[in-house]
Amino acid sequence: RRGGPIEQMYADLGIPVRVMPHLPTANTLQNWRANVRLYTSAAGAIWNTRRDINALAKEIDSRFDTVHFNHEGFWLLAALLRRRTKRPFVGHIRTMGHPFWITWVQARTIGRTMDQLVFITENERYRFQKAGVRTPGSVIYNIAEPQDENNRHPEIPDDGKFTIACLSNFSWERGVDRLVAIAESLAKQGRDDVRFVVAGTMTLPGNLPGALGTIARRGGSLDDLAQARGVSHMFLFLGHVPDPERVLAASHILIKPTRESNPWGRDIIEALADAKPVATFGTYDIFVEDGKTGILMANFDADALAERLIELADDRDACSAMGHAGRARVATLCNGPDRARDLAAAWTSAVESAARP
Repeated sequence: RRGGPIEQMYADLGIPVRVMPHLPTANTLQNWRANVRLYTSAAGAIWNTRRDINALAKEIDSRFDTVHFNHEGFWLLAALLRRRTKRPFVGHIRTMGHPFWITWVQARTIGRTMDQLVFITENERYRFQKAGVRTPGSVIYNIAEPQDENNRHPEIPDDGKFTIACLSNFSWERGVDRLVAIAESLAKQGRDDVRFVVAGTMTLPGNLPGALGTIARRGGSLDDLAQARGVSHMFLFLGHVPDPERVLAASHILIKPTRESNPWGRDIIEALADAKPVATFGTYDIFVEDGKTGILMANFDADALAERLIELADDRDACSAMGHAGRARVATLCNGPDRARDLAAAWTSAVESAARP
């Protein structure tokens, strides 16, 4: 649906790619008003692309053995195509979804539409099972490979400060504003030798609570909150960064201050692959294991996390050891060739199941 570097990667393998940006997608959002706008837009996209969808179904029947839907946001498209072709479908489930009734409808529709499901962790699989989906499925972790450790982001000073990276656009669920509270706790202990590097767009939505909402309605950003709390000198806001691996290369640790209790994701496995430990919140410890590959706290506590970060800032060898333990872990769990074989097996299983009487 979206063009990008992957087009050239496929071209290098001799595989043709067609970008179809108008295909309908929708993945449930947290705000009900946003969902109304989202699904209204999706309905319009379905109407506008109905001829393309019919043509796509005919092409699937004539050329392909199976169809892989690489994100659950394609659930409406999959449901439309299912009425037009009997080819087996494989759905890749990548997010947890928000607690709305439409999320339940989405999960159940995906279950009826797909022949096989692939989940990026056990948590997504549990959500579908809880929704009553019994479609065969397997957990296949995303892949991650080490990047060039010497390719530092040029705007991050190499001055010896303990550098904490956060790779995320702002959202309340992602908890990026929590960084300010952690910085305040560090500042109270005189730890101005710690720097937060934030890579992502920090535009604040106007429906945020408290002081953050007041700043948002004035057109401010998270930097304004840091200034209001007297800790802006501890932050480097980079804005959108097309090559976040360069931010990791210049950092000692990644932080994911999530409010959704989801200590996994692309940022985490890439940080671990780059031998950077991770500080985050939740209970799922397949990737981030407390004291071994990073800091995992069940609940947010700015002061307690600040203490743990100070320990690592004062013991860089221990920090490095955690990072290398994380690299060894994802080298096994997120190995590209092995996970590719797992995915190929899911495709084969879908085709064989569909061929049975």
